Amino acid sequence: MMRTYKALAQTEGLLRQSVPGEQMIYKITGADTGGALDYFVLTIQPRSGPPLHVHHRQHETIHFLKGRYKVQIEDDVFYCEAGGFVHVPMGARHAFLNVADHLGECIITFTPGGTDAFFEEFAPVVRGGGHPDPARLAPIFAKHGWELVGPPLVPDGQ
Repeated sequence: MMRTYKALAQTEGLLRQSVPGEQMIYKITGADTGGALDYFVLTIQPRSGPPLHVHHRQHETIHFLKGRYKVQIEDDVFYCEAGGFVHVPMGARHAFLNVADHLGECIITFTPGGTDAFFEEFAPVVRGGGHPDPARLAPIFAKHGWELVGPPLVPDGQ
């Protein structure tokens, strides 16, 4: 049986966009792994992060490389410095926010994979200008087994 491998340079991979100013470089996707996992590098703007949400069919890991992050998993709120790591079990409410004054970077994995398809649909809605309408986002989240359950985190004191 022939096995295929993938070797990529730092800037190589499948590019996906998130909110303005943020991008993901997928090093490997579910399509590459028979659905097993995704692995991507996310650049994240200062004072930015996803809203509180749930993945009903996937586990997620986040390894924070640059920045400082406020993290919520279920009802627990804590901070991760550069080098910090979290595992978000399937079904757990979670969000994170880069509270640093500079661009952040993290490595994210999902098991099983396939999240690149979510971001392909999500990006045009959130990059259209203005605050995205949750009513337009909810069906995209639902299609991929995700659910919006709250707003993004805010820095302390706001």
